[in-house]
Amino acid sequence: MRLRPGIRRAGLYTGGFLGPFGGGMVVVLVPEFRDVFGVSTATAALAITAYLVPFALLQFVSGTLGERLGRDRVLRIAFAVYALASLAAAIFKTIEPFLIARAIQGCANAFTSPLALAKLADVTPPARLDKAMGAYASVQTSGMLLAPLIGGAAGAIDYRLAFVIAAVASLVLMVIVPEGSARPDRALAPRLRSAFTPRAMWMSASSSLFFLCTVGLAVVVSLKAADEFGVSSDGRGLLLAGFGFAGVFAGLLAGSLLERFGRSRVLVCGVISSAVVLSLLGFTTSSWSLAVVWFLTGLFTTFVATALVTLVVTASAVNRGGAISMIAAWRFVGGALAPVIWVPLYHASEHAAFSTAAGGTLIVLATALRASSASDVRADRPGSVVEAGDLAQEPQ
Repeated sequence: MRLRPGIRRAGLYTGGFLGPFGGGMVVVLVPEFRDVFGVSTATAALAITAYLVPFALLQFVSGTLGERLGRDRVLRIAFAVYALASLAAAIFKTIEPFLIARAIQGCANAFTSPLALAKLADVTPPARLDKAMGAYASVQTSGMLLAPLIGGAAGAIDYRLAFVIAAVASLVLMVIVPEGSARPDRALAPRLRSAFTPRAMWMSASSSLFFLCTVGLAVVVSLKAADEFGVSSDGRGLLLAGFGFAGVFAGLLAGSLLERFGRSRVLVCGVISSAVVLSLLGFTTSSWSLAVVWFLTGLFTTFVATALVTLVVTASAVNRGGAISMIAAWRFVGGALAPVIWVPLYHASEHAAFSTAAGGTLIVLATALRASSASDVRADRPGSVVEAGDLAQEPQ
């Protein structure tokens, strides 16, 4: 199907929106699930877990599978599967098949998110890559923000409407994102190990630690707002959303800054600024000052996140999709560890929790700078034979 490049590019950005939207739209719908399915709140909340677990785990291999089988073919199938699973979630009246449908949604999005980003990087001229990644970061952040808003609006009418909207969006993307490219030659298709380049490994460490020390800190920010300032649940939700609102606007600005000043400078300034505001979180004395500092945290960490994304898409010259999906999986590992690490440390000393997070971002700076100078091609051990698949050009 022949489409204008601008329409296809918009579809790629929307593909990045769909991942966080699919995970976040049900957060506000847990009470509706509890009432409709007649289950406990804990069981209803499994709608979130059933999506996120396969979404995270499959990303260790989904990008490489997409590269081997052909990005466009896999994207088309994944969008179709996501649409069908969304419709199934809207139809089922009992909790078990509903949770299975949610798990299938997560599996499908494990392919669409990294492959859409890899395809976007391919069609973007190198000179405009920084701005494109800044826009992509803004779109993903808007997905996190709008998901509960759209989900809540749908829930006020009928919770199934949220899944119908997701299905329709996915069907549209199934048409406009993939192109009619040929299936890659199996002899030249990249292998999983080609994603494990030095740059990709350093970026995996950077992404995991960065997510842990920034977004993962939201749990203790919420605790501080409740314990010290008595902020209500809806107030805490609005306070935490300030991080995302800052990210939406900062993403586009970050792309321009990267283009003008270079990734290293933006990365260094962004990390140092992030470390400072993270440290200040422990010294806030009111809910308003906490909200302002958390907003600034979202602003500065978006600059860092955009610089990291530009490094992520160049992590492997022969298996871009595989490297992107593997790095994304490690980011979720950081998110999963956040409550386990920060909550006990916060209860021991809130200043220690925020200061440790600030110190962690400085380590991110070291690993990210190391990634920027590392090779994006996997080097075998001396004397070994490099397989053709490891040196193949990535399929377009």
